[in-house]
Amino acid sequence: MSGNRWQADTSAELTRRWGKSSHELGNTSGDGSCPDIWELSNGDIAMIGQDATEEYLGRLPDGVSIDPGERLVIVPRSTVIAAKVDIPDA
Repeated sequence: MSGNRWQADTSAELTRRWGKSSHELGNTSGDGSCPDIWELSNGDIAMIGQDATEEYLGRLPDGVSIDPGERLVIVPRSTVIAAKVDIPDA
């Protein structure tokens, strides 16, 4: 691993949904709560989910940390499973 810390490229565009929409999966009531997984134009992944950083900070496993500027985001299992077909092997 190089000594460089990874930084999100916030200029990258959302280009392709992985899996099905929250509406297709029944994970939303239509009120704007839409867990989702998207591939960005630079190949990185954006996940839209519920921020649970504060709830997990005191109970992270050894070796796991949430750095300043990072958030722990939870998405429904069905969202990740539906995305499996779109996730490349490499």
